[in-house]
Amino acid sequence: MRLTLTQRLSLVFAVLLLVCCGTSAWMQVRSNQMHELEVVQGLSRDLAQHIARDTVLMDTKGLMPDAVRDLFSQLMLVNPSVEVYLLDPEGRIVGSAAPEGRIRRERVDLAPIQRLLKGDALPVLGDDPRSVDGRKVFSAAPLQVNGKPVGYLYVVLLSEEHDRFAERGATSAALNTALLSIGLVALLCLIAGLTAFALITRPLRRLTETVSRFDIDGAPVTPPASAPVEKAASHDEIAILDAAFRQMQARLGEQWRSLTRQDQERRELVANISHDLRTPLASLHGYLETLSLKDAALSPADRRRYLGIALDQSRKVGGLAQSLLELVRLEHGFVQPVLERFSLTDLVQDIFQKFELTAEARQVELKATFAPNVSAACADLGLIERVLTNLFDNALRHTPQGGEIELSLRPQGPFIEVTVSDTGPGIAAELREGLFLRPFNIGGARRDGGLGLRIVHRILQLHGREIQLIDVPGRGATFRFSLPMDQQTAEQWAVRSMNLNSMGNP
Repeated sequence: MRLTLTQRLSLVFAVLLLVCCGTSAWMQVRSNQMHELEVVQGLSRDLAQHIARDTVLMDTKGLMPDAVRDLFSQLMLVNPSVEVYLLDPEGRIVGSAAPEGRIRRERVDLAPIQRLLKGDALPVLGDDPRSVDGRKVFSAAPLQVNGKPVGYLYVVLLSEEHDRFAERGATSAALNTALLSIGLVALLCLIAGLTAFALITRPLRRLTETVSRFDIDGAPVTPPASAPVEKAASHDEIAILDAAFRQMQARLGEQWRSLTRQDQERRELVANISHDLRTPLASLHGYLETLSLKDAALSPADRRRYLGIALDQSRKVGGLAQSLLELVRLEHGFVQPVLERFSLTDLVQDIFQKFELTAEARQVELKATFAPNVSAACADLGLIERVLTNLFDNALRHTPQGGEIELSLRPQGPFIEVTVSDTGPGIAAELREGLFLRPFNIGGARRDGGLGLRIVHRILQLHGREIQLIDVPGRGATFRFSLPMDQQTAEQWAVRSMNLNSMGNP
């Protein structure tokens, strides 16, 4: 039989309560018995001494049988709960009024007698001559004749008659009342305990129902909002557990939605890359096939033109493959930034020299604006060069003839702010969502297969920085990011980026 947690707790509580009540009843009965023995022995402690002082039971010739019988008879008539015995100095029983065959011991242990005579704490139990192993409260006094010890007067205070009467009264009203009281208290405690368990485990049952409804194979459901529980301030473990589960459920939901979104973005990326690869490959194949079939009929000028177009398409395919490989390496952690200090102005001059001829051919002006106090940056030189190259390449593709591309550097606290802007058509508002995470089109033309800005975003993310598309009046697309100027700041932001990536943040 499988029991719930509440039922198991209730069963264990009931068993423990039964054991405790039984123990309490036994201890109460035992305490009453010991108290009774203490009272009886305390009241009759000097009984034997009074008898030994007022009655002559032995003389120089020894025991006086008639005196002993008379004394025992009188005592039994006056107090039938006592039994009187005469003991010699070694504790052997030498006289009693017990019927024939009722005495089960020949000797009484003298150690309890000595403890009683020394005044030890009551009750002191001694041997019962009418029982093989029984012990009872007693009174004792030494007997002397002519100043010499001749034995002990040993008085058992609770005789066999007392035991028989006590057994008949075992179900007395007082005992029944005590047991009934204990039973009533136990019943009330049981009811209160079961009610308390039901109330205490109610939040746990609700949490169990919530967990049982959680579908691990389906889409996570956003849990209902609940009051926040501060772990440091709350002492309710179940409430803390419930809050932790809700946080976990919400976190799983966020991660599931993030994975779904990333999966959709990857599908779009693969589809767009396939489309971008298919176009130049088809063109390359077509021109090469034309050269193969009509080589003899083509003029040298047409042959050179076809070969030039084929080479151009081949370079596009190679560029897309290289960008895709670079993005894979960046997103899977194969590339880690090597931080070093370098002159950002020198790097910008190198980028300008790289694109100078292309800009002149397209009649686009390259312009640089440096603040007077711009210092060196601390980052990975090669990766930052790739960032600026991608931004300039995209800007040149979409800046019309006679336009302008401007790069500005200015300090911003412990960072250098880098801004790259052009005078092209810009990026429409509906295309800005997920701009750095998925491919996009501007006027039917794709920027580097949509991979350029994604590579830029990932490189800056490895440095703990972000790139933003901002609106500047009179300009087209304007991108802004910042780089740290000192080694300590650069390392702190790089470590922060690693921690965020390890937790699964995009």
